[in-house]
Parts: sequence; C-alpha cells; structure tokens
Amino acid sequence: MDQTQLKEEALYSVFSAIGARIEVAGCSLCMGNQARVPDGATVFSTSTRNFDDRMGTGAQVYLGSAELGALISNLGRIPTKEEYFAVYADKIAPKSAQIYQYLQFDTMEGYV
Repeated sequence: MDQTQLKEEALYSVFSAIGARIEVAGCSLCMGNQARVPDGATVFSTSTRNFDDRMGTGAQVYLGSAELGALISNLGRIPTKEEYFAVYADKIAPKSAQIYQYLQFDTMEGYV
C-alpha cells in the first residue's frame, strides 16, 4: 500500500534514487528474515522491537516514529528535541489531516 501511494504521489522514484527500499512487513532485521547490519553499526529503525544483537552483532539500535525517521534521513543524524519539535510544528502538524489517516482497508479501492 505504501508503494502504491508513493507511486501515485510521484515520490517512489525519489526514494529509489537514494537507495531506499520498501521491505515486506515482518520481523525487521532479525532471525535471518532479511539482511543484517554490519557489526557495531548504529541504526535508526521504525521497527517495534529492539533486542541485543537483533539487527547485527553489537549494533546500537534506536527506535522511533516514521516522522523521526524522515527527519533523521534529512539531517543524517538524530536531531535534538528542539530540532524535532520545530520541524514537527512547521512541516507535520499543518498537514496532519493528510498524514494521519485511518486506513479502513475493506472500503479502499484496490484493497477489497
């Protein structure tokens, strides 16, 4: 569904050009389901789980929201609390009705 939405908004190619990819929903980078990060890597993830060595041996994994992930990808680092709230107030809050939608799949064309 995310891929379809990104294509409709003509944004999918932008993410592809920078090497981003959409993964099959699953158990994040663990248990051999997907690739693992290099040993000792620092990772930001929007996953819901974080256990020692789950994504890579000795990896330092930080979990957070999609909004925080977008900001980190723009900054190339984890922002300060002040930076996050400033960007949230400027870029996200004014568009919250567009961003936060209840996805009722049984009523959406193409997902019935």
